[in-house]
Amino acid sequence: MNSHPPATPWHELEAQHIAAQHGVDLGLGLPHAEALQRAGQHGPNELQAKARPGPWTLLVEQFKDFMVLVLLAAAVISGLIGDLTDTLVILVIVLLNAGIGFVQSWRADQAMAALQQLAAAQATVLRDGQPQLVAASTLVPGDVVLLEAGNQVPADLRLFEIAQLHLDESALTGESVTAPKAVAPLPAGEAAAQALGDRLNMAFKGTTATRGRGRGLVVATGMHTELGKVARLLDGADRSTPLQQRLAAFGKRLSIGVLMICALIFGVGLLRGEPPLLMLLTAISLAVAAIPEALPAVVTVLLALGARRMVAVQVLVRRLPAVETLGSVSTICSDKTGTLTQNRMHAELVLAQDERWVPGDAAVTPMQAETLRAAALCNDARPAEANPDEWTGDPTETALVLAALSAKLDKTRLDAEAPRVQEQPFDSERKRMTTFHRSGEHFVAYTKGAPESLLPCCTAQWTPQGPQPLDATALLAAAEALAAQGLRVLGLARRDHPQLPDTNSIAAVESELHWLGLIALIDPPRPEAKAAVRDCISAGITPVMITGDHPATAVAIAHRLGIVSDANATVLTGQQLAAMDEAALRAQVLQVRVYARVDPAQKIRIVEALQAGGQFVAMTGDGVNDAPALKRADIGVAMGRGGTDVARESASLVLLDDNFASIVGAVREGRRIYDNIRKFVRYAMTGNSGEVWTIFLAPLFLLPIPLLPIHILWVNLVTDGLPGLALAAEPAEPGLMQRPPRPPAESLFAQGMWQHILGFGLLIAALCLGVQHWAIASGHAHWQTMVFTVLTLAQMAHVLAIRSEHLPLWRIGLRSNLPLLGAVLFTFALQLAIIYVPVLQAIFKTQALSLGELGICIAAAAVVGVAVELEKLWRRRSRLK
Repeated sequence: MNSHPPATPWHELEAQHIAAQHGVDLGLGLPHAEALQRAGQHGPNELQAKARPGPWTLLVEQFKDFMVLVLLAAAVISGLIGDLTDTLVILVIVLLNAGIGFVQSWRADQAMAALQQLAAAQATVLRDGQPQLVAASTLVPGDVVLLEAGNQVPADLRLFEIAQLHLDESALTGESVTAPKAVAPLPAGEAAAQALGDRLNMAFKGTTATRGRGRGLVVATGMHTELGKVARLLDGADRSTPLQQRLAAFGKRLSIGVLMICALIFGVGLLRGEPPLLMLLTAISLAVAAIPEALPAVVTVLLALGARRMVAVQVLVRRLPAVETLGSVSTICSDKTGTLTQNRMHAELVLAQDERWVPGDAAVTPMQAETLRAAALCNDARPAEANPDEWTGDPTETALVLAALSAKLDKTRLDAEAPRVQEQPFDSERKRMTTFHRSGEHFVAYTKGAPESLLPCCTAQWTPQGPQPLDATALLAAAEALAAQGLRVLGLARRDHPQLPDTNSIAAVESELHWLGLIALIDPPRPEAKAAVRDCISAGITPVMITGDHPATAVAIAHRLGIVSDANATVLTGQQLAAMDEAALRAQVLQVRVYARVDPAQKIRIVEALQAGGQFVAMTGDGVNDAPALKRADIGVAMGRGGTDVARESASLVLLDDNFASIVGAVREGRRIYDNIRKFVRYAMTGNSGEVWTIFLAPLFLLPIPLLPIHILWVNLVTDGLPGLALAAEPAEPGLMQRPPRPPAESLFAQGMWQHILGFGLLIAALCLGVQHWAIASGHAHWQTMVFTVLTLAQMAHVLAIRSEHLPLWRIGLRSNLPLLGAVLFTFALQLAIIYVPVLQAIFKTQALSLGELGICIAAAAVVGVAVELEKLWRRRSRLK
């Protein structure tokens, strides 16, 4: 609870004015007693989550699904009529799935805990005029916080005193370059300052000081900070996956249909004068046959096995139903910094006297060498303590050191040859930095800064032969052309001094400079990202970049990666987004490929607008600012190495190697898994359809009930289960990645599946009833065992034939899925054991078949396999027409 509304434009107010509002002396800080009183008023400086459901609530929610309730009712009725085997099996399966759902729901609620861990554990504050180290959770509005390099900002601060302070805000804003800070208020209502990254006089909770020091006044704590706003967005975002939606709709329709059929059978039987108990048993048997009890468990196992395979392509699955979602994704919204790019600055080129040099090229010219020498000396980067071959400091400055090193100019050696004796630190008003170095009997000053700030200070062009005339207009045009390509451009200059100058007048020492050259830098794309983008496009997936970075930088990276084909492509900025209503955004969202300077709430708006346009959206990212959109998207993909805990906890998938290209492997694996789930549903529901038709039609043809409940249970749980699990090992079909994404509204039973289930279910029933009629008419006492055997073996023939929707079995080969072949052979062996082992005969109510009777059963079952191959032949010919 902050006494000031969160929307107060602190960046527009003078620091002294804000201090007066908070009743604090900036030189003394709050009195200790006042801080304690405010802590009671405002509460702890922590991120608070809304009340989360407890364990019992999560467990109860697992039993609210309509299909689960119907199964529980069937279990109760089965128990009441004495069929405890059915009751036990159904209850075990329901409890298994409830346990799996409970664990997933519990893990999904950990995102807020990760956000809370972002809070700085301690902070240095000024209280009673003395610096004190206190718990960050005790900070209150009005506290004066002292920051140094390496500190995490503990609350939202209005800066009022700085010394070369730079903050890494990439986790919150997406800006890859560290932000130099200032203290002056920004003009009221200035549109550019609406983006967090442009509020240079603010330091936000969760960001990190990388350089310099500063002091700031706490203006927001806890949930009123910008990080707190992200927490609120994350707390409210949730969305079920396509598989959850499809299975829920399928289960509800199936269960209602089953109940209607059971009621119809029961009513018709009573009208015919059948015994009520017999008809109740028949109706229950039919319900058990129609509802695929094993479907949720087997689909979960299929997804789990697929998740294990995904680890091989460096993808960790956090939510099992999301495994198949990538197969539906039609748009991938990717953050730029750290996801498509390397999140480290890199010197792209050096431009000196109209000659270009790219790091790694051949030897540099004297002009280029002097430019790189200036970049290395006018530089605060330093060797890492753990590894002297690595450099730490501001990312831009470490990039300049590495660029010089690639030209065989070692900063350590240069510092020894020309030691720094004096400096004028960088500040955001001058946009320049100058260092003074001893060179023999005289001194050299090197200055680096923004070209538009540095060029007016230059009077000539430096050359080894002496100063030459300077064309400042042409140089500024060259700098602007590079900046338009998304590059960050720095200018370098020098001046010789016979003796060390008086630095009290900055304007005097940064004048009459001799221009050296330009260095252009960029956060480069990941080497593998361009190929990954190309593969996504070939798979019918549209890549979209959403970043908090500068528009020119964003479109330049997008053009390099192939996300846009034109370097002048349309970029939609956060400022433009803020001015759009939802209708206007939806009208443009399907055409725009690059968004820049956007905040976390706007990322969610973009995702929701795409979803409203019929797109299935994946969102990749690694920062705190990405977390709400990761959770709101149909599937969130976080970075495992460089990503924040918040992003990983909010995502459905985590890329273990932070490699955008791994998404392509995940898409391929997701499509294969979904294909295999469809194959299992086709197989299981066709078999169950055959059972339903067999039981439903037998009385209509004046035949006795052909199957006992124990037979139905055996077929459902054994013949469905083992081969169904083995379908998880089915390899991907040819051309998998050349197919377009599945339409978002496509049913699980699309592309002729329900017709297949109905038609081949009737075929299986016809074969079973035909064998039953022939066996009874021929006086075979084993007719019920024969029907049971035909039903079992017909499903084995069916599962072998449906391994591909188009290719014939002899082209696929039996050995291409050895687990499935083993499951079919094992099921066949179990069926023979039930028929011929006396102990099992008593349990399953079967009789031994003669060799001729068994041959008839096998021949009848083989008809199903032949019919499926004929259907695939028709499909192949239809595709060629």
